[in-house]
Amino acid sequence: MPILSLMYLLSFLDRGNIGNAKLDGLVTQLDLTGNRYNIALTMFFIPYGLFECPANLVLKVVRPSRWLPAISFIWGIVMTLMSLVKTYPQLVGVRACLGFAEAGLFPGVTYYLTLWYPRHMLQYRIGLFFGAATIAGAFSGLLAFAIGHMDGMAGLEGWSWIFLLEGLATIVVAIIALFVLVDFPDTAEFLTPEERAFVVWKKKYDNSSVGEEERFAVRHIWAAFGDWQVWLHILVFFSIIGPLYGITLFLPTIIQSFGYSTPISQLLTVPPYVAATITLLVFAYYSDKLKMRSPFILAGLVMCLIGFSINISTAPDAVKYFGTFFIVIGSYAATPGVISWLGNNLSGQYKRGVGMALQIGIGNFSGAIASNIYRSQDSPRFILGHALELMLVGIGFVVLPIIVFRYKRINAQRDAAERLVIERGERVQYSDEELRELGDRAPDFRYTL
Repeated sequence: MPILSLMYLLSFLDRGNIGNAKLDGLVTQLDLTGNRYNIALTMFFIPYGLFECPANLVLKVVRPSRWLPAISFIWGIVMTLMSLVKTYPQLVGVRACLGFAEAGLFPGVTYYLTLWYPRHMLQYRIGLFFGAATIAGAFSGLLAFAIGHMDGMAGLEGWSWIFLLEGLATIVVAIIALFVLVDFPDTAEFLTPEERAFVVWKKKYDNSSVGEEERFAVRHIWAAFGDWQVWLHILVFFSIIGPLYGITLFLPTIIQSFGYSTPISQLLTVPPYVAATITLLVFAYYSDKLKMRSPFILAGLVMCLIGFSINISTAPDAVKYFGTFFIVIGSYAATPGVISWLGNNLSGQYKRGVGMALQIGIGNFSGAIASNIYRSQDSPRFILGHALELMLVGIGFVVLPIIVFRYKRINAQRDAAERLVIERGERVQYSDEELRELGDRAPDFRYTL
């Protein structure tokens, strides 16, 4: 968990630091007039979304201890080279390369964690891992404030130093990860043979009394594409990740629109992320303890609704700054729950890997939307941006109850069928192999709410 969290912290730092670089001269130096800055942001998300699903299939072929550090090393190089861009087309090209390189990390790690932890110990681990992204938001402002004082050193602008130093840090961590990251529970050398057997047994029989399907077959891919819950969860992910990327990429700009100087704006981005990190871990702990996901996701949506409603209003600037706390806390604290909820309810390693990659890959396209809705001409109120974010949150309020209703209905039907079999004294109709193949459609599988 520590090395994965550190890798993801740097991943989020590297994709989001452009928001801080914008305040440190990036816009004027590269002549990012009109919507050029927004297009540069968008170009990250297109390859990022397209390559997430293929990357998860690669993870089962290439060892995680090699694949994850390798892609970290590549995007670290890309980030470092971003400090040398001189024109707008160069920035767009490098941002696209960054999206391609980072695509495999988030879905890869979330799927990788489902192979280690039982489903009701999962959200806290995803929370620890994703909490690094929240901390990255705080770090980004502090680092940008400190690095901003290097403006002009060695002939480089302040924004160039932000990209250069944070890219070099990623390369160093990628090299460390190559030596400390482990693969799967059954090959983990830091565990004793007894511990390995226990972890494998506890995970294998977590979802079902007969284990889950582990052999690759093309039908597992089609099963993920054809499962109703994957597509509804994508919409819920859309409703959370859109606000998350919107606030991550534009929080420094929004705070500066309140009339603060660049250094103060950078520093004021820190407190909301600190509050979000604490809330995220509290949500994750109690979600696992109660074995429930939807109430905590709903709480995140409510906080986003409050935050965007405050910021779209004519409230004083101090109140709007208070509103950004709700947005950051709600979007970041709910994300691990959205990811782990689908992971809990897909059975079969390959179906789960593809389903989670689809959710994250397609859902992240809302980042492309969020990149284009906060326009410079809408400052200081950003009515269009806040209104469209409220629309995304509204989608979550509609879809979340539908998912819960369907899960409750299917669980109740399976409970009733099981009672009927017991009352009649009938024998089990399925073999162990058939139950494994059925996965989450098996009569003994119960969906997590």
